[in-house]
Amino acid sequence: MKIIHTLHINETIATVKCIKFLGLTVDTCLNWKNHISDVKTRLNKACYAIRSIKAFMSLTVLKSTYYSYAHSVMSYGLIFWGNSTHSDDIFRIQKRIIRIITNSNRNASCRELKTKYSSTTVTIYILNTIIHYKK
Repeated sequence: MKIIHTLHINETIATVKCIKFLGLTVDTCLNWKNHISDVKTRLNKACYAIRSIKAFMSLTVLKSTYYSYAHSVMSYGLIFWGNSTHSDDIFRIQKRIIRIITNSNRNASCRELKTKYSSTTVTIYILNTIIHYKK
């Protein structure tokens, strides 16, 4: 099978406001607002799922669900969008999920809970940044 490549001269490329590339929604300003909105939607679904199964599952299963369903979504591409001004919403949802898992009050501090039950997204962002710049 022969592959023929054609070159089109004077063809314009359309400009778009945002595009999804390798799971990251990149916009023209690189402010990550659209990507964080997508992540918030997925995390809210994970929060609902964890809240729904909480009555029937053990702490080990809830933690496993958190890491597979929420933590993986938060940590993917974090090195790119973690420094965005819009990322605070992601961290609030993470706190809400941790409070649900630990059966804590909605106003309880998550500082101790995060160190006991999970690593925070901020910590992962810092570690990823250090590893990236060390290479």
